[in-house]
Amino acid sequence: MVYVTGDMHGDMSRFGAPELRKLKKGDTLLICGDFGFVWDGSKAEQAALKKLSGLKYTVAFVDGAHENFELLRGYPVEGWNGGQAHHLGGKLYHLMRGQLYTIEGKSVFAMGGGVSPDDDLRAPDENRMRWEIPSKEELDRALEAIVRAQGKLDYIITHEPPMKIKAFLQLKDQTQSRAEPTGLNTFFEEMGKCCTFRRWFFGSMHMDKLIASTHAAVFRKVIALD
Repeated sequence: MVYVTGDMHGDMSRFGAPELRKLKKGDTLLICGDFGFVWDGSKAEQAALKKLSGLKYTVAFVDGAHENFELLRGYPVEGWNGGQAHHLGGKLYHLMRGQLYTIEGKSVFAMGGGVSPDDDLRAPDENRMRWEIPSKEELDRALEAIVRAQGKLDYIITHEPPMKIKAFLQLKDQTQSRAEPTGLNTFFEEMGKCCTFRRWFFGSMHMDKLIASTHAAVFRKVIALD
């Protein structure tokens, strides 16, 4: 089976949760951004990645705002379930932006990227800032994948939500950080109008909440894709 969860932020204890201990060989866990285990290249981090790549189930994540993109881009690109992915070893993959995968017979569109609400507090990093938001080429690739699928997708996995949903969740929950909607949120808003899908999962809002029947914010819960 295929499961979805939210931001990990490099927290290994998340993989010890009862919901994840139930996953079996052949299962796939999709993570909606801010994986966080590719950050400083330390020996401890390499040990953690080796452990994750050796799990009995597959772990595949889209990137969020808290990633070391320079390190992430250093991993080899390989074909995976009909799309391109960075292979971090074993059964551990980074789902590249604008790629369409077929997992257990279901089409899964993946699009990472985002801007953190604490961005103005972090030290400037030209490479990080340049890579957090998808480039025009990556957005074009995403549109090409949707066109090839004739706008018919089963599931969408992103870090950021569409613009209107982000604004709605921030307005409803006063504890939410007020990160301004970006061009990426607007892109997702328009993308949702030109394709059909069963459900759209996103992780940046740090909440577990079903919005209508088509969109779901995920954080700590582990949800079956179907």
